[in-house]
Amino acid sequence: MPREVTTVRIGIPKETREHERRVALTPSAVQTLVHAGHEVYVESGAGAHAGHSDGHYESAGALIVFDRMESLLRPQLLACVYPPSSEELALLPSGQTVFAFWGLPAARPEDVTTLIERGVSAVGLEAIEDGEGNAPVLTAMSEIAGGLAVVVGAGLMLNEFGGRGILMGGAPGVPPAHFVVLGAGVLGRSAAQAALGMGAQVSMLDVSIEHLRRARASLGVGLTTMLSTRPNIEKALGFADVVLGAVAVRGERAPVLVKREMLALMRPRSIVIDLSIDMGGCFETARPTNFPQATYWVDNILHFCVPNLPSIAARSATMAWTNAQLPYIAAVARDGLERAAGQYPMLARGVYLHGGRCVRPSLARAHGLECAPWPPAPKPS
Repeated sequence: MPREVTTVRIGIPKETREHERRVALTPSAVQTLVHAGHEVYVESGAGAHAGHSDGHYESAGALIVFDRMESLLRPQLLACVYPPSSEELALLPSGQTVFAFWGLPAARPEDVTTLIERGVSAVGLEAIEDGEGNAPVLTAMSEIAGGLAVVVGAGLMLNEFGGRGILMGGAPGVPPAHFVVLGAGVLGRSAAQAALGMGAQVSMLDVSIEHLRRARASLGVGLTTMLSTRPNIEKALGFADVVLGAVAVRGERAPVLVKREMLALMRPRSIVIDLSIDMGGCFETARPTNFPQATYWVDNILHFCVPNLPSIAARSATMAWTNAQLPYIAAVARDGLERAAGQYPMLARGVYLHGGRCVRPSLARAHGLECAPWPPAPKPS
């Protein structure tokens, strides 16, 4: 006999973090969940910046709510981009499961304590990963950020935006720009692919020969690869028109690869785009910026260091975000968190808290908590 479907109330609150324009799920995803027998509550205006009106969600079967507290407190499962505010965390109902970009190991201790006391289950979208460390939600956002970095770089090189007046792909008889990428991860490879597609000369540096080998294999012989040593970085700075910082060490601050004195090696009015800024930045001179003042000058080098860059392409980023997380949300809604985590090891690695118990070792180490075994052993039938 088919297993009886339990209706789960799912909430999609409006994002309140400054400059965040994405929404956790598209109307199409809502329709999928509604067809599976669940109720979906969407806070009015939640999808507006991503091009999804309240009417679109209503047509998909969602219930539009105008009281933010109703969108947060009524559901059994919350789908967010970023978690609710500290004040709102203290109100979440016991037993609620919240999918969000939590980053709990670096969160305020009092917020973690609040979640534990409330008995909340916290699933970190950034922590859902396979055994090799591949994270599907982060990968989706890094792919978008890489492409956007090239678009931004192409614009900033123009005179009107402060650059030297260089076309990314050049023209007949005119050489293309030199685009340098520090880091051969998903973000760096995505940017390199986009820059190569525009006709730029692209050089990539990384500390891992294996990572460079994979990048060369996937992007072709048009990509120049270099080991990321200080002499090679200095050499690359000397010929670069745009330098993209795409360095990441999971769960740690990004290493500082370019000291301020090294900017003197670059040609005046060249461009620095540091997308490692989410983790502190890999340029010593990097500091977070936002639109409309997204750039600043240091030693005649134009810096662009906007965190969370995918949010400026909110519609596309929302679609990618949804595609990456919907299977896990659907599984939890269908089977509950414990059973879903047992079926999907990638999901299990993303769970920080279950019913107020710490189940992720990195969180336990960061905040001095006891760590319960996870996922729990299956109960005998």
